[in-house]
Amino acid sequence: MMINKTIIVSNRLPVKITERDGKYVLSPSEGGLATGLGSVYKEGNNVWIGWPGIEVPPERQDEVKQQLAHLNLIPVFLTQEEINLYYEGFSNEVLWPVFHYLVTYAHYEQEYWDFYKRVNAKFRDIVEENLLEGDTVWVHDYQLLLLPGLIREIQPFVTIGFFQHIPFPSYEIFRLIPWREEIINGVIGADLVGFHTFDDVRHFLSTTTRLTAAKSSNNIITYNERQIVVEAFPMGIDDVKFEQLSNRKAVKAHVESFKKDRNNELFILSIDRLDYSKGIIQRLQAYELLLQTHPENIGQVALYMVVVPSRDTVPQYKELRDHIDQMVGNINARFRTMDWLPIHYFYRSFSVEFLSALYCAADVCLVTPMRDGMNLVSKEYVASRTDNTGVLILSEMAGASKELNDALLVNPNNVGDVMRAIVMAKEMSLEEQKARMSSMREVVRKYNIHLWVKNFIAKLMEVKEMQQSLLAKHASDIVREKMAEDYLVSNDRYIFLDYDGTLVGFNSVIDKASPDPELYELLNKLTSDPDNHVVLISGRKHETLDQWFGHLKVGMIAEHGAWQKYLDGEWRSLPLLTDQWKQEVRTVLERYTDRTPGSFIEDKSYSLVWHYRRVEQGLGELRVNEIINHLRLIVADKGLQLMPGNKVLEIKNIEVNKGKAAQNWLYDKDADFILALGDDHTDEDIFKALPESAYTIKVGSNISAAKYFVRNPKEVRLVLKELVQLN
Repeated sequence: MMINKTIIVSNRLPVKITERDGKYVLSPSEGGLATGLGSVYKEGNNVWIGWPGIEVPPERQDEVKQQLAHLNLIPVFLTQEEINLYYEGFSNEVLWPVFHYLVTYAHYEQEYWDFYKRVNAKFRDIVEENLLEGDTVWVHDYQLLLLPGLIREIQPFVTIGFFQHIPFPSYEIFRLIPWREEIINGVIGADLVGFHTFDDVRHFLSTTTRLTAAKSSNNIITYNERQIVVEAFPMGIDDVKFEQLSNRKAVKAHVESFKKDRNNELFILSIDRLDYSKGIIQRLQAYELLLQTHPENIGQVALYMVVVPSRDTVPQYKELRDHIDQMVGNINARFRTMDWLPIHYFYRSFSVEFLSALYCAADVCLVTPMRDGMNLVSKEYVASRTDNTGVLILSEMAGASKELNDALLVNPNNVGDVMRAIVMAKEMSLEEQKARMSSMREVVRKYNIHLWVKNFIAKLMEVKEMQQSLLAKHASDIVREKMAEDYLVSNDRYIFLDYDGTLVGFNSVIDKASPDPELYELLNKLTSDPDNHVVLISGRKHETLDQWFGHLKVGMIAEHGAWQKYLDGEWRSLPLLTDQWKQEVRTVLERYTDRTPGSFIEDKSYSLVWHYRRVEQGLGELRVNEIINHLRLIVADKGLQLMPGNKVLEIKNIEVNKGKAAQNWLYDKDADFILALGDDHTDEDIFKALPESAYTIKVGSNISAAKYFVRNPKEVRLVLKELVQLN
């Protein structure tokens, strides 16, 4: 029997491939992601799919495939043109700057987008070749935002997780991308979408509900009849690796040599990849300000700054490198003495042992990115401090700041703030250092890379179970076959049908949601069977229902039960209802309507409805909560009820209830088949009130008191057509 597998997909494979003497040589990557996911992709028949990192000519691709297969790795071969336009182009010249809030650096080139789509489709094809029913796919990062949606198209029921390792921007920033809807649709092909921080989760939920027809409740998005969970999973590091590194002989030897060279200076460490999001210039400005305004630090502090080369042929990066070179040169020239250098600047990469030695030797680690998804340098520094000494100065714009709140948190744009943090770090007592560092080390130890992987996979399985539990209620073919059997053997049938959102879709102009010829034909066919008693049960005004359906052989319940009309009868309102309360409530609603463009008040006989379908996303929801809080005491005092619905809030008499109305209709009737269909909050009263034997169906895949659900009005009509064909 084939065991289900996990397929990890990322832009790069977790190995480095180099060509030596005509042969390809593989060496493992030391990245945190490769370490954490090693426990997944190295097990059983799990695999990792990604680009091998170099262009491989077609005639040698099989050779590389075989070499990688031994490591459970599957390559996606890309041409140099694809790398230039998909990776260097769209990923790093559109997504990277926009997601890091540096929109002026973004270049929205159509050719970039074309290649981004093309390469994402290439990844999809390789996934498809290796995907079996029951497999799980875990897609990583911003280079593959379209991939979850592309996989979902070919395998609708596959389990897909997506994790983004960089920040997700606010809606106002993200909307600048010309291909924004396509990107969001790609991401929500996943079942679980993960980010480093809750801020990113909020931004993604807001963006998705504004750019698509998706709805969100808490952290669950409902879109295309699927539930997608969006959650924060702060990524950790391999803490044990950094603890153990600090005990290696080579590392200790490096640390000793640093101490000899230092002359008791405060050792400040800064490690970054060359990138404009890392705040390197602002950090140098803060350090220069320290030497200017606190000259007593001259000869007493030293900044060891490591900048790892990256994309320095790209104009913005070359310009940044030149700027750094210039600033370092100026500061050193201005402040150096015969035996002291303010900044030790290294534009190169180092071995992990040498970096570990820097972490162990540094009294202060300065991590001040302008914007960062997580920033693992801060965690690596903490994990390396086995004696619990040292001070971490951390940007509040880095995801790690949400966890490492015993660091000295700074706004990286405020150079004075960063400078003051350096002064504070220099003056911090050993006792306070140890208290702060031991607390942060506990966090780093607990929330390590292995827990991150475990939490994500566990949540993905939980999400799939939640989706399955909802699917179990879907009015599938089997359910409808059973309903058809019961329908055929019955002879006194009652069919309760809500109108808006059930028989027809919603319209932003309420009077435009009028019945169409197909609906009239369907209702005529249903009512042509004398055993069928069709009852329209709606929140609409009774005048509107009469105008639309008065000529049909249907019963009608209007305004959620305030008015009823039996066949061949007159409209009758519930006894003892009053509308004396309306003026006071209307005054309140008018106040909010004046402040909320797009909203309006609908006046019914015994209720008032505040509509906000055409109000800006988010503002309507905010106003509804304000109105509910404002009216809470008034409605309690006057025997009224607040009924939130689909982009509406209705205030009505507490006696008015669709459930009670349906029960009254069935009173002393001998019904042997009952069917009720409805889509919103008010229809829950019907589902609860009807007997256990009734077929209750909610429209939309929300959790409901109904036994079953269908996805939309189109499926409602399909259910009714199937019954009509049985006549």
